[in-house]
Amino acid sequence: MKPCPKCHRDVLPAEETCPHCGIVFAKYYKYHGDTPMPAAERSQVVITIEAPADTLFGDDAYRDNEAIFIGRCLLLPGFLLWSWLLITPGLASNAAGASFLHLVNLPFHEAGHVIFRPFGQFITSLGGTLGQILMPTICMLTLLLKTRDPFGAGLCLWWVGENFLDIAPYINDARAGQLPLLGGNFGHSAPYGFHDWEYLLTESGLLAQDHALAKLAQLIGAMLMIAALISCGYVLFKQRQKLTGAKTD
Repeated sequence: MKPCPKCHRDVLPAEETCPHCGIVFAKYYKYHGDTPMPAAERSQVVITIEAPADTLFGDDAYRDNEAIFIGRCLLLPGFLLWSWLLITPGLASNAAGASFLHLVNLPFHEAGHVIFRPFGQFITSLGGTLGQILMPTICMLTLLLKTRDPFGAGLCLWWVGENFLDIAPYINDARAGQLPLLGGNFGHSAPYGFHDWEYLLTESGLLAQDHALAKLAQLIGAMLMIAALISCGYVLFKQRQKLTGAKTD
């Protein structure tokens, strides 16, 4: 018997097609450049794939790299200090809006308006906020699932939280309209709909709750940032254990 390279079920050696999934072996091998894998080797591959994860987030592709470990150790204190500077001043300070990261977030905010435009005015206005949150989320998932870099994924989670801090003053400004908007406008003088959160909260009947919702966004952002830094610290702890164990061996 030989394994089918597609469905991995046993097939008679003389068969030219798989009776289970229907592929033609000659065409499959010609396209994929594969050769049949013995059952024993296939079992070893399965065992490797299903090996226990080394970190909370899954396997770390850089767990054996001491230079990466040192670089991560240098980065984490910087993000701790940065978090303190962004969170502790509070909502009224708009510390995140004054940070250079606001200029990084802004293109994703504006792109969100364009991307979600086909879904109507309400979703278009909400799309700016969605764009800010989706971009670091996509980066986080890419680093976590494809690159296998849980530390980098943790920093992207921190970026998600920072975006909530960046959004909170905008929500808080829904009634006051004092924040400068893109193009030099202000919420109190711009046409209705130009200030995203004035429009969103007015249309949803929640304008009177703008301050409460802003505080909630600030709280969510702070919690995500703290959780991200804790997770990064855990990744470093596990990597240090791995590197120390390797030296001992």
